[in-house]
Amino acid sequence: MLFVLVVITSLLIVVFQKNLPIGDRIAVVRIEGPIIDSKETLDEIKDYVKDTSVKAIVLRIDSPGGAVAPAQEIYEEVRKAVSKKKIVVSMGSVAASGGYYIAAPAAKIVANPGTLTGSIGVIMEIPNVEGLLSKIGVKTEVIKSGRHKDIASVFRGIKKEEREILQGVLDNVHEQFIKAVAEGRKMLPEDVKEIADGRIFTGEQALKVGLIDELGNLEDAIKTAAQLSGIKGEPVVVSKKERLSLVNLLKDKMPKELTDIFPAVKIKYLYSP
Repeated sequence: MLFVLVVITSLLIVVFQKNLPIGDRIAVVRIEGPIIDSKETLDEIKDYVKDTSVKAIVLRIDSPGGAVAPAQEIYEEVRKAVSKKKIVVSMGSVAASGGYYIAAPAAKIVANPGTLTGSIGVIMEIPNVEGLLSKIGVKTEVIKSGRHKDIASVFRGIKKEEREILQGVLDNVHEQFIKAVAEGRKMLPEDVKEIADGRIFTGEQALKVGLIDELGNLEDAIKTAAQLSGIKGEPVVVSKKERLSLVNLLKDKMPKELTDIFPAVKIKYLYSP
């Protein structure tokens, strides 16, 4: 009877090993699709930083970027985590703009040769439906407390002074992006500025300009994380299952045209081919 109990216990340990808080583990945090909200990613990173059995974290990024604030929040959490554990980034098909922004503080960045990355820049898209409304006989009336209160309204064009104001906002956010990359990659801001014109790079090109550290896939990134954290032998890899959320439902179910314009005006770290 004792022998049978020992055998069953051993089998259970083998089957559920990846879910048990024992041994040296590497956690994989997946950041996929447009960056709309940061909460789930922040919670995952924080949980793994607190978990003493997790020796390193691999961020698997497959994202064209997205909203500025969530990207900055994830960047800041990655920056904090780096001081406590080894963080390695594995880039998938695309890790551009905001997708690159959140990768910058990592100890190592690994990309495939054909990964699209870079796209260091900021964009604001403002629909103008004035012509359409005019055709169907609809006119808007605006009552405001200041002359710029309805700046970037979708119901009319942008005036020269308004364009200058909006350009100033984007330039400031762009400078924040350049500073974040320079600090994360330990590069001179002047060197980052030379490639921060929104252009994209392949993984091979990004390696030459210093935006990534090595070429490889997810398995290579996991091996690098194991080496950096001093794990001997094959590490146990853990990853949380994708959680169902209203954001994910909207992102998956709503037409791209709708998700792009609601809210209508957004400042984005986004690569959109």
